[in-house]
Amino acid sequence: MEFLWEQRSRHSSLDVSENLKGRSMLVAAIMDIVTSNCDSIEKVSFKPSLSGNAETRDIAAAIEVIEDGGMRLDESHENEDDEDGDSGIKGIGIKVLGGTSVLGLSRTHPVVKLGSSDTSDLGLTRLTTQSLLLQNKLDSSLAQSNLSSAVVPGLWDDLNCQHVAVPFAAWALANWAMASDVNRSRIQELDADGQAVMTALMAPERSVKWHGSLVARLLLEDQNLPLSDSVSDWSSSLLSTASQATKNEDIPLARVALSAFLVSVEKSPGAQKIVMEKGLHPLRDTAKRTMKHNHVQETLAKALELLCTGDLNLPLEEGQRWSAVLLPWVFGKSSSDTIRLSAIRILSRILEDYGPYSVPISQGWLAILLTEIMASKKASSTKGTTQPSSVKVKTQIDQANMLSASQSTNQLVAAVVNLAGNALGTTTNSVDTFPLADLLSMEPFSGTFKTLKKDSVPKVNVADSAKATLKGIKALTEVCADDSLCQEKITDFGVLCLLRRFLLRDDYEKLAAIEVYDASKTLEAQERPSNVPGESSISESNDPSSVRVPPTAHIRRHAARLLTILSQLPKVQKIIIADETWCKWLEDCANGEISGCSDLKTQSYARATLINLFCGRQINRDSANDDIPDAGIANGNKNCPRYDDMIFLINPELPHWTCPENNDQHTVQMDASSSDEASSLDSEDRSVPRFSNDVNISSSVDASHSGAGTREPLLDVVFVHGLRGGPYKTWRISEDKSSTKSGLVEKIDQEAGKLGTFWPGEWLSADFPQARMFSLKYKTNLTQWSGASLPLQEVSSMLLEKLVSAGIGNRPVVFVTHSMGGLVVKQMLHKAKSDNLDNLVKNTKGVVFYSCPHFGSKLADMPWRMGLVFRPAPTIGELRSGSPRLVELNDYIRLLHKKGLLDVLSFCETKVTPIVEGYGGWAFRMEIVPIESAYPGFGELVVLDSTDHINSCKPLSRTDPSYTEILGFLWKLKAKYKRQ
Repeated sequence: MEFLWEQRSRHSSLDVSENLKGRSMLVAAIMDIVTSNCDSIEKVSFKPSLSGNAETRDIAAAIEVIEDGGMRLDESHENEDDEDGDSGIKGIGIKVLGGTSVLGLSRTHPVVKLGSSDTSDLGLTRLTTQSLLLQNKLDSSLAQSNLSSAVVPGLWDDLNCQHVAVPFAAWALANWAMASDVNRSRIQELDADGQAVMTALMAPERSVKWHGSLVARLLLEDQNLPLSDSVSDWSSSLLSTASQATKNEDIPLARVALSAFLVSVEKSPGAQKIVMEKGLHPLRDTAKRTMKHNHVQETLAKALELLCTGDLNLPLEEGQRWSAVLLPWVFGKSSSDTIRLSAIRILSRILEDYGPYSVPISQGWLAILLTEIMASKKASSTKGTTQPSSVKVKTQIDQANMLSASQSTNQLVAAVVNLAGNALGTTTNSVDTFPLADLLSMEPFSGTFKTLKKDSVPKVNVADSAKATLKGIKALTEVCADDSLCQEKITDFGVLCLLRRFLLRDDYEKLAAIEVYDASKTLEAQERPSNVPGESSISESNDPSSVRVPPTAHIRRHAARLLTILSQLPKVQKIIIADETWCKWLEDCANGEISGCSDLKTQSYARATLINLFCGRQINRDSANDDIPDAGIANGNKNCPRYDDMIFLINPELPHWTCPENNDQHTVQMDASSSDEASSLDSEDRSVPRFSNDVNISSSVDASHSGAGTREPLLDVVFVHGLRGGPYKTWRISEDKSSTKSGLVEKIDQEAGKLGTFWPGEWLSADFPQARMFSLKYKTNLTQWSGASLPLQEVSSMLLEKLVSAGIGNRPVVFVTHSMGGLVVKQMLHKAKSDNLDNLVKNTKGVVFYSCPHFGSKLADMPWRMGLVFRPAPTIGELRSGSPRLVELNDYIRLLHKKGLLDVLSFCETKVTPIVEGYGGWAFRMEIVPIESAYPGFGELVVLDSTDHINSCKPLSRTDPSYTEILGFLWKLKAKYKRQ
């Protein structure tokens, strides 16, 4: 059936009435079809109504209608097909072919300009007016038809045929484009200059814009079609359409326009250039207006990511303005993973492009991150139940960490606002047009920013700003160190981007250099007019010499620490492994090949991170390939260590710090190396008993032994510090065996460990290369004035878990301890036995105790009698003389020694240690661990002459008994177990 409406000059009034009724129904039906899919992009049919092999002339007709803005009418020729030979016009109709509705344009006459003036237009107008009256007489079934909610019957009856033609032609073109690639090819060929699509995009009718956007997207998405030269113009028009639609809250139209805009930006460099030059402002305004519409935000985020991650860069001021949009995308509760990842990549590019000038953005990112984590922690703690007494001390530490994080956040917020305020003070712009104004108007910056006065902006030193960043990283690490959910959350919030920046770049050093340069310029400007006698215009703030060096090395260390903690997460492993630049930096840092990365802790963190990354990948592969996932993980854990921030790798550049790729190969290599070592070191083993008289101990290790580093180590040596000690500072050499420079015992070890050789890494590794060495870190403070600390059992349980995860105990192990570290090891071994961790107990072959209070410490007794001087931490209470727990632990170690399972070497101090410095320089001194407590009652005992508690583990030289005795102890253990 073919139904055409015509306007003829020779019809009766009745014919006209019937004709009007039919035409009215047709117009309403056509416009219902055209607008029915314009409410939501999801309603676009995957099975279009039109043919997949449309006639070229039909497509050409539709394109012509769109370009001309309507139908071209012509009555100058007779219609030869008419039955009565009368002239007339034929417009749009509906064809139903083969039982399937196929709608299209029917055009049997040549077209003429719309400007043609004849009586037919007047007649058509007259008929249109009458159609409004006849619409009410339509059959009631029309009202029950499936019409869009946006279409009211009779709404389109006042339209002339040419006005109906353009929306209908745009609809037809979109449906043809959806139907097949053949149709799209024909559309592209007929509209080679893209003007028809451009005209549709700029049309006033909403439905034409909608379908024009859809056509543009379908043509751009077709990989087989060449790009039109008009694509850049399309993108501008599409963005304009989307922007205007969001102003009118027409989200469906905005979505379809932005979907086409995204493809145009992806495909066309020209479109990218134009948008970067002229479209960033409307793009940003659109993003601000649609924060509640995730689908729109996703498209905008992808488009901006395409613009920023290619060859083009956001200008600095645009990056600062966009930060107020990007950071809410990162932290928004409704943000999808797509939005969040795009925002993180864009922010990363901004930081990369502008380095030191982007510090307010990176600091703001860190401040918001801390704020979000603290809010999450507080919310979870309020929902929790009353905790048992066994974790009360841990809860106190968590509360202390939260308090520190809150203070660090406040410092960061002040640093961000003040640093941005410095820039505001140098610009002529008002606060409203300041690029960072939107960012500073967000929480948590708004309160501080409101009080900022442009005329009196506080002078901010870069070193202070860097210190605020350092404290922020430390606080974030402490809060999330033992909380896997927190670690997952900060990873999702883009902390890896910040850590990468802190590790690989020196933004604060460069910012300090800029500060020095600016100060020197200001100084020069002030010196020129300062010829007035007795008057100096040079202020201290403008003196270049007053600029302090920012703590970049400390920032890098704590960033590396947090990265090590996070490197156990599978998602983090994937991200870093895919980043070749980052992996290379970690390798170079671990090997000590980066000038700004000489810190031993940072190097250890770098190596531990690499091992976690690649061993974690192997575990994931094993579990994925294994039919029983748990078995795969168990096997992976056995040979793939996992290190966190509490375990330090000594000499991380050595080749034995690798991830075993193959279990069988690992075992064969270890057995072979053991056999080779046994045969090659016989001569040295015969001279083991004493090294105290050998000045050049390292000479006993010949060149062949230097190659032993490439083989599997025979045993592990683990260093465990004591009160107020540290993984490195406790084990440094000393210039004096007595502590006389410090009055408070808490500060002695800090000062003694600041300088000097780290003897386990520099001496012991060369003199005993068959060992793989670790150093542990744990929190223990002398008094609560210095912060909360964990009780002995808590510390030991925590360290035991870390050791097992790190694979310590899979091979023979020797613990070297100082002070309370010895009690920690004894408690660990006792706990391992009760938890059936027999591997660690069985493979612990020796323990070295430096001034260990086996039966209590006089220092622990003192606070209970001098409450006004000290408030003891829980740990100290367990060190009181005669503590039943200490006796129980010592009896357990005695039993292991008696069975021949454990060798013991103990060192004893002989000199008093200054405890409290009073007024006038006097000091209270005492023996912290007397000889009766330092000797457990079994094993070897070495009395260190003129040595106090702090320096018992700090040898003066390689001939010092505190070093030679432990070296001889290790050689004897090796000889003993080689014979076994």
